[in-house]
Amino acid sequence: QVLLVESGGASVQAGGSLRLSCAASGLTDSYRSYFLAWFRQVPGNEREGVVSAHSDGRTTYADSAKGRFTISWDNSKTPLYLLIDNLNPEDTALYYCAAGVIYGEHWSDPSDYNYWGKGTQVTVSS
Repeated sequence: QVLLVESGGASVQAGGSLRLSCAASGLTDSYRSYFLAWFRQVPGNEREGVVSAHSDGRTTYADSAKGRFTISWDNSKTPLYLLIDNLNPEDTALYYCAAGVIYGEHWSDPSDYNYWGKGTQVTVSS
């Protein structure tokens, strides 16, 4: 079974940085065919795609994430990291790691992802 576990969320002051981690298991047999992505969600808002790592290793960032967000991984896309620099209060959200087999170039629809972690909370104060 696929299991995704996020960690690294914290309460920080604006301007700081965090590195979130996603430990994935159960994907080793077919991970090359999966998209792995980071989403975030604020209560009352839609779940928002932040960045995805495509099955071929390419990455795609949401416009809102370009520059300050960086996705990376050690190997085999696990652990999967999300580095957030220059945090601002608008980054406050529950951050999720997700995995799915996706065809085409549309990566940011949450319904396309089959597996989700429980999320890790990032809270940024002014």
